[in-house]
Amino acid sequence: MRDRPPEGLTDGSELPSPIFTPATKAEVGEHDENVAYEEVAHRIGAEPAAQLRQATLAVYNRAREIARARGIILADTKFEFGYAEATLGVESVEPVLADEVLTPDSSRFWPADQWEPGRAQPSFDKQYVRDWLTSPASGWDRTGEQPPPPLPAEVVERTQRKYAEAYELLTGTSWK
Repeated sequence: MRDRPPEGLTDGSELPSPIFTPATKAEVGEHDENVAYEEVAHRIGAEPAAQLRQATLAVYNRAREIARARGIILADTKFEFGYAEATLGVESVEPVLADEVLTPDSSRFWPADQWEPGRAQPSFDKQYVRDWLTSPASGWDRTGEQPPPPLPAEVVERTQRKYAEAYELLTGTSWK
């Protein structure tokens, strides 16, 4: 039961339906590691894995509907779930949603009126920060041992404006 995207997608393509792509939490500073659904089922049990998949897709689908109605495409997101240690293996226990969810830090939000598959999409998320960090302007070698440089004020300000714009569109209220 492995969710996979179909063949032939281009940058910005819409999937026929959402997919569940689990990952494990990495050590501090490392990237989370994608794992097969079967690995999740092996680690936590078949029933908890099925509950986790169902909860993830249900929350994503509802958020996608709300965002789309407000002119935003929720391209993808991540949710962090856990279980209280004492309850692992008990099939009636629900997963616990942890950390922040559905923010520009954990999701990719695209303006629906500018969406055009086949190219990089304008966004309301932290992609602007990622783009700056990987540009020659930052001078940072992400494969090196040096930490990323401090963000320039204009990068921080533009990112803040994008986050506020997403907030206002999604909630219908002013950021200020």
